Amino acid sequence: MPTVSYVAFDGTETIVTGFAGDSVMETAVRNGVPGIVAECGGSLSCATCHVFLCAESAGLFPPKLDLEDDMLDGTAVDREDNSRLSCQLKLTDDVSVHVQTPETQV
Repeated sequence: MPTVSYVAFDGTETIVTGFAGDSVMETAVRNGVPGIVAECGGSLSCATCHVFLCAESAGLFPPKLDLEDDMLDGTAVDREDNSRLSCQLKLTDDVSVHVQTPETQV
């Protein structure tokens, strides 16, 4: 089963087990991981599941598409080259994913 390591802005790390096919966002919400608001739609739009994908996990996912890139323009903190929408990061069997959550989502 895949695992996801979420490192908060303050350095606190939460590691949870996910399911293949679920996203990094779904895994966080199901396990009550702080730092991912996941209030999709409405005025908050896609700014609420922003994460920084750690370098060791970058090769596990395809590059971000133009639409995801455009949606990242609405994030509450400055985006970086490794900014991703956690709803777009789908887990596969036996992967270990590392992400950092931003200081705030809204």
